[in-house]
Amino acid sequence: MNLVLLGPPGAGKGTQAKRLVERFGLAHVSTGDILRAAIQSGSALGLEAKSYMDRGALVPDDLVVGIIRDRIRADDCRGGFVLDGFPRTVPQAEALERMLASAGTRLDAAVAFDVSDQVVIDRNTQRRSCPTCGATYHLVNAPPKRDGVCDRDGTPLVQRPDDRPEQIRQRMAEYRAKTAPLKEFYRGHGILREVDGSPAPDEVGRLLVELLSR
Repeated sequence: MNLVLLGPPGAGKGTQAKRLVERFGLAHVSTGDILRAAIQSGSALGLEAKSYMDRGALVPDDLVVGIIRDRIRADDCRGGFVLDGFPRTVPQAEALERMLASAGTRLDAAVAFDVSDQVVIDRNTQRRSCPTCGATYHLVNAPPKRDGVCDRDGTPLVQRPDDRPEQIRQRMAEYRAKTAPLKEFYRGHGILREVDGSPAPDEVGRLLVELLSR
């Protein structure tokens, strides 16, 4: 099963992707994780991507498409994958279609998480991450075992620059302009599925599994 998860930042895509990986044995392909690893390594790609992410802008298509192309060719994607954070624009979706067609496969579903702007702001401002290992936490839904430090390595947690209210609003504006049209793109392909992303993660997960099982 090959899936794309759609929704604004903080809609729960990353949380639910991990659950789908565990339940169905899929590979989790997270654009954000890949880009953050590149940033942490100090590579040229990472530094270029960071300049966009720090101001809440989308990373250009040519950078992201190349990253995803390499990732979905990996062995762990042969049994199916969940794309989290890609595609974010219709041109990226079209590039993904061409990529998969050349590999003799296709998407089975594009799942859109529907949430309000206020839910997005509340969730993102409560998110914290580890600058050393990249682990992410939520102060309400998934807090660290010890306040303010990473469970894995004890590093003090930080709020990413793009998780501050002014940057979240910028990302929402980017989402509405460039990513929201993907719903109609995939609706036209007959593979769009929609789920309410507002409830607690366990309830969203139940709704999602029920949706995909059908």
